Amino acid sequence: MLTTTARLLELLEMLQERPVTAGGEIAGRLAVDRRTVRRYITALQALGIPVEGERGAGGGYRLRPGYRLPPLMLTDDEAVAAVLGLSVARRVGLDIAADGADRALAKIHRVLPTMLRHRIEALQATLGFTVPAMPVVPVAGQAVLELAAAIRLRQRVRASYESFTGELTGRELSPHGLVVHAGRWYLAAYDHGRGDLRTFRVDRMRHITVTTGTAAEPGDGFDAVAYVSRSLARVPWTWRVEVLLHAPLDEVAPGLPAALAELAADGDGTLLRMRVDSLDWMAGILAGLGCDFTVREPGELRARVQALAARLARST
Repeated sequence: MLTTTARLLELLEMLQERPVTAGGEIAGRLAVDRRTVRRYITALQALGIPVEGERGAGGGYRLRPGYRLPPLMLTDDEAVAAVLGLSVARRVGLDIAADGADRALAKIHRVLPTMLRHRIEALQATLGFTVPAMPVVPVAGQAVLELAAAIRLRQRVRASYESFTGELTGRELSPHGLVVHAGRWYLAAYDHGRGDLRTFRVDRMRHITVTTGTAAEPGDGFDAVAYVSRSLARVPWTWRVEVLLHAPLDEVAPGLPAALAELAADGDGTLLRMRVDSLDWMAGILAGLGCDFTVREPGELRARVQALAARLARST
């Protein structure tokens, strides 16, 4: 639910977006009645913002023509950092629901000095990325703010959680950390109902409520990123793969992200465990590691590796 301050800011945004905004439209967007809209208009006027009312069939509210908010006083470097940060966040999947990054960029553009705004617009129009845009699974900004506050204050949260099958269950959690991976937000938390650490998709959490209960301690040295990465690597896909890589752990680890594979030192080599849907894809991963290896399981993977080797030999 929006606070009064948030509604005032939203109203100010609406007034800046168009020449005239009808009172009924404002009431609908802010989920308030018309009398409250009039109070909000009075509050903006008390802050020195020249909001005018227009009567008649096409009437409503508008900012006095020619009025602009005071410019946002950023240096060139600061403006570039802010705009690039939001642009990259959107591209790598850090954006949230309702195009939060786009709306924040629009606000920054409106309050930049004219010359700097034109230069920033030129940068955005001409900048390209070698990394493809990441598909985003949107989450509510309020949800991640609630969870972040609970983590920082060491408080428990209650929420409903929707499983991948669509089943909705109630959870009491001690949240330990938020992690973003591949355009999705994850929460590492102790689940008091299950008595174990779990990883939760934040976009599947509903009705998040911070309680007064003290959260369970995560333990010394707990690393939310490492824990979520291990959890994702253990997702039960079709095939469970175990391969002995004939190379030390520090050599192979950079080519195998923790969210993809579990790695452990095994004598002079490295034990690789993965869960995959495609053995042909797994054969390609092994071929790209640049080291000898022994397939332990499944036996079907050996045939896929041999088929890949024969295909590569024919190609050369």
